[in-house]
Amino acid sequence: MTLIEEARRNKANTLIRGIAKCEGVSISYLLKKIAKGEIVIPKNTFHDVARPCGIGKGLRTKVNANIGTSEDKADSNYELEKLDVAVEAGADTVMDLSTGGNIEGMLRSMIKRSCVPVGTVPIYQAALIAERSRGSFLKMTKDDIFGALKTQAEMGVDFFTIHSGVTKSAVSIAQKRRRVLGVVSRGGAMLTAWIARSNKENPLYEFFDDVLDMARKFDITLSLGDGMRPGSILDATDALQLHELRILGGLAKRALKKGVQVIIEGPGHVPLNQIKRNILLQKKICRNAPFYVLGPLVCDVAAGYDHISGAIGGALAAGFGADFLCYVTPSEHLRHPATQDVEDGVIASRIAAHAADIAKGVKGAVDWDRKMSIARKNRDWKEQIKYAVYPRKAEEYRASSLPALSDVCTMCGKFCSLKLVENCVK
Repeated sequence: MTLIEEARRNKANTLIRGIAKCEGVSISYLLKKIAKGEIVIPKNTFHDVARPCGIGKGLRTKVNANIGTSEDKADSNYELEKLDVAVEAGADTVMDLSTGGNIEGMLRSMIKRSCVPVGTVPIYQAALIAERSRGSFLKMTKDDIFGALKTQAEMGVDFFTIHSGVTKSAVSIAQKRRRVLGVVSRGGAMLTAWIARSNKENPLYEFFDDVLDMARKFDITLSLGDGMRPGSILDATDALQLHELRILGGLAKRALKKGVQVIIEGPGHVPLNQIKRNILLQKKICRNAPFYVLGPLVCDVAAGYDHISGAIGGALAAGFGADFLCYVTPSEHLRHPATQDVEDGVIASRIAAHAADIAKGVKGAVDWDRKMSIARKNRDWKEQIKYAVYPRKAEEYRASSLPALSDVCTMCGKFCSLKLVENCVK
């Protein structure tokens, strides 16, 4: 029995009880939202997750960190270091996007090591199987795709990104309506090229019921991927993006009917003035399914600082109702991320998520800020460090510049505003 089916029978298992307690919501609320598909808890039946999380309406906005090997950077040990960095920095989930080296070995090690839910994009493994056995990912078969799904499901993957919205009809629109940047999703581009060459329908769409059977067997959450997402703010909210979104809305309905948890993935590059519309459209078309956004990045010129662009967009998107933020690192568009990029990306997205939770009135969100403000008023540095979004960084800054008067900082010193007025303004 899947989590949705248990929720529909009003059964609260240990997992649901733990999430309800962690989020400060009632068990009945959680059961109701899971049953309706408005909250998911990504967890493979055969994977023990030490720090599971709930994603969706009324819960704290969650943050995902992507790691994984590439052809040029295939050191799995280094990627596992990034996993540790991401988790320490506060990532709620991680995804293995490996496309180089021993990708099965990398994923197996990652699942064993991670204390948070693990996601993947199985089409990458399927494409590599075809590349290595037949010389080209364009010779990929349905068996390659579903073989990758089965292998990863049995390993214990908690959620899959499935690009079922990249259909023959979507590819036709992409070919007729020119974008500034055509198809920027890696999985979306693989399937677009495969469809264009073979003139066949995407197996992940044509045989979606088989995908659902696989997900149901292991209670894997499906993250319906935005393979046609805009990669430039000039392409945002166009006909191709919305065509795919409508397909995903229909597929999400089918998933819920089968008792499979589902998330909808959202656009990557969206200008500020279009973010609200994007969120409201997704919630309407996909019946309030949890919305997972990459950023979104609010401009295209922030190379080297895209984590800031993404955090701005993420705060706005989550404030309007997005539930899950995929981090963006400073190295986005430029190179394979380093460990520091991973740390910076997670923290930027966590700040965005928390800012949105305050705006949404998520239970307990503003209490964190209240504690920090009181600690600042009291010039209690130990407490300020404790309540910082990343205490280690705050402690490093404080330790690197201790003032002569240890109850103030070196910015204001004896002219500390709080100290000047503490006896005359309460």
